[in-house]
Amino acid sequence: MVRVADATSALLRAGPAAGRERISEADLRDLVAANTVLDRDERRIIAEVLAAGSRLIREVMVPRPDVTFLAAGLSLEHAADLARAHWHTRFPVVDGTTDDVIGLVWLRDLLHRPPNDRRTTVADVTREIKRLPGSKRVLAALSEMRREGQHLALVVDEYGGTAGIVTLEDLVEELVGEVRDGARPPEPPPGPSHPAELDGRLNRTDFAEQTGLSLPDGPYETVGGFVMAALGRLPVAGDEVPVPGGEPMGWVLRVLELDGRRIARVALHPSVTVAVPAQPSRAARSADLELAPGGAVGGRGEPARVPAEQLVRQVAGPGAGEPADAG
Repeated sequence: MVRVADATSALLRAGPAAGRERISEADLRDLVAANTVLDRDERRIIAEVLAAGSRLIREVMVPRPDVTFLAAGLSLEHAADLARAHWHTRFPVVDGTTDDVIGLVWLRDLLHRPPNDRRTTVADVTREIKRLPGSKRVLAALSEMRREGQHLALVVDEYGGTAGIVTLEDLVEELVGEVRDGARPPEPPPGPSHPAELDGRLNRTDFAEQTGLSLPDGPYETVGGFVMAALGRLPVAGDEVPVPGGEPMGWVLRVLELDGRRIARVALHPSVTVAVPAQPSRAARSADLELAPGGAVGGRGEPARVPAEQLVRQVAGPGAGEPADAG
């Protein structure tokens, strides 16, 4: 897979010096479509490589608030204790704020130290760290990091500050998909009884691939950013926003968990509605169901739509439709 990525990247950036004309992505897609030698799997791989080539690394990076940084002045013993708690193998090292990254340290450098060594600090074993602009494309970054033998890179924003980090694994997963533990049970499909739980950091492309729903363009790159933009304020647990384009069944994103001010987890579930006759029934009138004039919403003669749970509670009384205690 990675060899295919390298070859595709080389084709896309080939110039006259390579003895050929520069080939565009559209031309390459046409060549692949017309090729009778490639099998279906090879065509799929090339298509995934081309799709990944259009994404930017800022869309797939680990954002700065989720990165574990180690201070340069920490003793190796203290740093090793922190590293064990986070289960990473490489850590960016800072000398001041998170915008002052001076390098990275490997876990093995923290663990393989002389016994009772309290004088050596993280700065003494810090290695150089690769820096990439957030505007660099995934495919080019993957080829460059492999060529240089780099497993982690610092992503720098347009102002020169730290935007986050990206690993070789992050870039490879953009081509082959997320690598999941085989022992983990498959997640149930989203539905009324099994809402899909998603990471708030999930980018728009991955959200579309996992759910089949596309988030509209806007000043955000993640699911959490979409929810915050739709709310127009800082979110709280329980907030819900509709997902456009989910017809015929509407879909809603609900905030499940916050990490500080950031949305950590969301649930995607259907917006269940039931049709109510245009003329309210006797039971509905006795329960004082309030409908739009003429019993219609959006036009004359159209049935009003009321959330199912609200209808059950209003008609059958409080507690209806709620699960009974197990005793």
